[in-house]
Amino acid sequence: MRQIHEYTNKEILVLGMAKSGCAAAKLLNKLGAKVTVNDRASLKGQPVVTELENLGIRVVDNGHPLSLVTEETYIIVKNPGIPYTNPLIEKAESLSIPVITEVELAAQVSEAEFVGITGSNGKTTTTTLVGEMLKGSLFNPLVAGNIGTVLCEVGQKATTEDIIVAELSSFQLLGVRTFHPKIAVFLNLFAAHLDYHGSIEAYGQAKANITKNQTEEDWLVVNADDERVQDFTKHSLAQRVYFSTTRRVEGAYLEAGTLYFNGEAIIHQDQFAMPKGEHNIANALAAIAVAKIMDVPNDHIVHVLQTFTGVPHRLQYVETIRGRAFYNDSKATNILATSKALSAFQQPTILLAGGLDRGNGFEDLVPFLKNVKAIVTFGETKEKIHHTAKDAGVKITKMVDNIEEAVKVAYDLSEAGDVILLSPSCASWDQFKTFEERGDMFVNLVHTLK
Repeated sequence: MRQIHEYTNKEILVLGMAKSGCAAAKLLNKLGAKVTVNDRASLKGQPVVTELENLGIRVVDNGHPLSLVTEETYIIVKNPGIPYTNPLIEKAESLSIPVITEVELAAQVSEAEFVGITGSNGKTTTTTLVGEMLKGSLFNPLVAGNIGTVLCEVGQKATTEDIIVAELSSFQLLGVRTFHPKIAVFLNLFAAHLDYHGSIEAYGQAKANITKNQTEEDWLVVNADDERVQDFTKHSLAQRVYFSTTRRVEGAYLEAGTLYFNGEAIIHQDQFAMPKGEHNIANALAAIAVAKIMDVPNDHIVHVLQTFTGVPHRLQYVETIRGRAFYNDSKATNILATSKALSAFQQPTILLAGGLDRGNGFEDLVPFLKNVKAIVTFGETKEKIHHTAKDAGVKITKMVDNIEEAVKVAYDLSEAGDVILLSPSCASWDQFKTFEERGDMFVNLVHTLK
């Protein structure tokens, strides 16, 4: 770990007691800061509170008192999910106090360079693919970030022999100042999280922070098929490598079913172990671009694509019961992700969808419902998606209260040869803590059908 002195004896507020907040607080304490951790929930009696207090870290719970932010506050490290409308954040901004996320801290202390990966859809799959492919490079890949492993913890342990492969959300990237990945990947951009960012422009600019500190010595892997990605990264100084599923580009592309890199054939898509579909081809092309920049041998790239079956909760094959194939796509928390999932199947599909209502409509799903024979909706958005399906001409639409009912109804509606797909198109927070919890419940329910 690099020893930095910026935070020594400085008053620092960590906002949010999730895993990343606790890790950030411990790291800042190790760096000599005077740390206060704040969370709106009541945390009395929890072991983590005792652990932090034993380190000399002050813990304030059960609310967000404005007195925690003063002119003496040097910086705030906030949980990425906490909005900037939080009163403590608004007060900090009025006092010109910087607000960062733990991505910034991890990068400051890490001895390893970063591969940063962002986009509205495909981040987890691409990050995992890159991690597997870089096992054939000169560096040891450490996969972390929004994928589930706290960056602050990984950054402290990383050495010059490692490379950190980080999945980065717009929430995380909004809180970076000097973060500087050696390779940045911008997969795509679709209207999502607008309740948080306010507009597609603000959302896109947050994503584009992944390349704002890159120089001519760095690399930017971008989607040549996405005009928004092109627009938001046009000022980047990094060397560009493109990927495309529609045309030849300087970089990775698909032609006649074969994936190429700068004219060199790598693998035919029929050799993939993971589910077919344009979205997974795009993810593979982006990963190939990173691997080739890092001089990974072709045989290792091919081996990964021939053996990598996908990540949990992202078009995860569960099992086939009496001819019905079940897929868990709980990580599909927006319309783009669900549209990509639906495009992966040609057979009749029964879609399970619904969840947190962010205020958006679902009309953009309509072109992708042609193979959907039935939709079962649940959660806060069940009526919205139900009406969209009706307008699209889906013959069978059912509304239920929860996933337990949805699985039973979907199975009753199905026939041998059908796909039963959980791809909610919504966040899980109306009924679950995480999309993983939602996906795990679906998988367990499928198994009980046997």
